[in-house]
Amino acid sequence: MTKKIYRILVINPLVESTRIALFENDECLYEQLVVLTDHCVAKGIITQRDERKRNIMNSIQSVGIDISTIDAVCGRGGLLRPIEGGTYQVNEQMVKDLNNSINGTHVSNLGALLAFDIASEWNVNAYIVDPVVVDEMLDIAKKTGIPSIERRSIFHALNQKSVGRSLASQLHATYEDLCLVIAHMGGGITVGVHQYGQVIDVNNGFDGDGPFSFERAGSIPNKDLIQLSFDSGMTKEALQHQLINKSGIKAYLDIERSADLKILWRSQPEKVKEVFDILAYQVAKEIGKMSTVVSGNVNAIALTGDLSEYDYLNQKIIEQVSWIADTYVFPGENVMLALARGTLRVLQGIEKVKQYN
Repeated sequence: MTKKIYRILVINPLVESTRIALFENDECLYEQLVVLTDHCVAKGIITQRDERKRNIMNSIQSVGIDISTIDAVCGRGGLLRPIEGGTYQVNEQMVKDLNNSINGTHVSNLGALLAFDIASEWNVNAYIVDPVVVDEMLDIAKKTGIPSIERRSIFHALNQKSVGRSLASQLHATYEDLCLVIAHMGGGITVGVHQYGQVIDVNNGFDGDGPFSFERAGSIPNKDLIQLSFDSGMTKEALQHQLINKSGIKAYLDIERSADLKILWRSQPEKVKEVFDILAYQVAKEIGKMSTVVSGNVNAIALTGDLSEYDYLNQKIIEQVSWIADTYVFPGENVMLALARGTLRVLQGIEKVKQYN
């Protein structure tokens, strides 16, 4: 019996561009980075919506794609209300919440909006898959020493869950049958413990909980952070910007871009190794901490994200966690493929589509 072929348009909004791709099942037929004008970039995120949509439509028409053959449109999920993992159909409530920036402003908020606008024109469904607000944490995992403050689940859900499924396949198992610890290492670092298909504990890498990362400070001693907030003379917004965008590897090595790190790795590897040693220690400690959540019953560990492209860093981490379980490396993150596969699982009836409310 011939396997049905589904065509899926995938949309990933970035700060200065929009990445689009057309998939037939999980094979990419076409991918393009649609660069925005300076005028568009200078606008507020939500007000970029119409221009980004026109750019996408023009790009698709320019390569002669027959839109009548497209079965679904999938956008990267944004800062919605906390939801469990899975593939969601974009509905009016989701559009309303993203338009109102219900949980914060981020360029990823445009993913579902653009998918909805385009899918509505084509009379097909729009979807998102595993947005950063996926919340499957145990209630006890959210508690802190101040009863009125709880930890939040904001992490690289899309890539972590995609890697979890890939690792399960490699182990000849299903994602829902395993206990995994997965570390995504990039601009932010999140380490999640995946128990039978749910991420029951994870650090909040967006707000700076856990290890430092390429640009984030990670957990800071309370007293010193309080002292810094009073002594620095910075506004609340400026201090947040420093902690989230100007710390970590950037601060240690005085660099700005990931490309700068690659250049420095080639020219001054010993200098970079000193920072990687510190980072590896913190990531390994976070992996060990998450392993205790499942009483050490971890089937495998995975390292992923852009920083996992550095073998030296990976090996330093593996040296410290090899006693827990075997470690597998999935360099980078394939956002477009992960979105396409999440949509495909619904179209093929492997998973049930979820509704946002």
